[in-house]
Amino acid sequence: MTTRQPIPFSAFALGFLRLIRVQNLLIVVLTQFLARIVLVGPREAWPKLLTDPTIWLLSLSTVCIAAAGYIINDYFDIKIDLVNKPERVIIGRYLKRRVAIGTHQLLNVIGCLIGLYLSKWVFLTDVISASLLWLYSSHLKRQPFIGNIVVSLLTALSLIVLAVYYRQNAEMLLIYALFSFGISLVREIIKDMQDVRGDARFGCRTLPIVWGLRRTKYLLYVLIGSFILSMFLIADSLSNLRLGFIFLILLIPIIWLTYRLVVADTRRDFGYLSNLCKLIMLLGVVSMVWA
Repeated sequence: MTTRQPIPFSAFALGFLRLIRVQNLLIVVLTQFLARIVLVGPREAWPKLLTDPTIWLLSLSTVCIAAAGYIINDYFDIKIDLVNKPERVIIGRYLKRRVAIGTHQLLNVIGCLIGLYLSKWVFLTDVISASLLWLYSSHLKRQPFIGNIVVSLLTALSLIVLAVYYRQNAEMLLIYALFSFGISLVREIIKDMQDVRGDARFGCRTLPIVWGLRRTKYLLYVLIGSFILSMFLIADSLSNLRLGFIFLILLIPIIWLTYRLVVADTRRDFGYLSNLCKLIMLLGVVSMVWA
């Protein structure tokens, strides 16, 4: 009778960091700190703002909720991920299922308690986010379009929560939240196109499965076009030439994304497009410095 070998701590630690998507969490932290300094301001007081415990707590609260969301998403998707990306499956390999669900609950409690300490509105935002993440992972992810909208809204909430708490320059925060929502929505649909084989095998009804890849692409063209138009209309309505110029620069990688989407046909192609969306999102975050 063979006994299971214990997992080395280094392998466990690396597996856990991959599970909670530590690189994505770092982008969330960067986004919130940049938004706090350059959008809420005042910019000239940035050294003081970096040592302000409030933004650290707000960011920690958001990161805990987001990390819990990644864990519960993988918890419900073990079978699908074994087909779509078996090399990236963490739960069951490095982390027991009961430990994963316990860690998810603990992170949610910590995030919500920090939110309650800061403000009842931040607490409410955290509770809504945690609830939506559970609902998305357990049910909505397998439904066409609604799941994509929900997870994109959750991406935007990392900036919306700053508008809720600080109430200063909320207009610009909401514009960048809309940008995050738009790019995230496109990326989520592309990810569904990438994972269509495993999703179909386990009864998911995502857009590429219900509509097919060609019609899903047509929807993406409409979404991208609407997203671009709305960004420029917002900049024009605010008479903000600097914001319009930023969107013009960001239009270059978006056009490249659209071109590559037209010719995309394989899982590898859609993986490239998903990473390109992440790059566009990161460029949008960095552009806050010039907004």
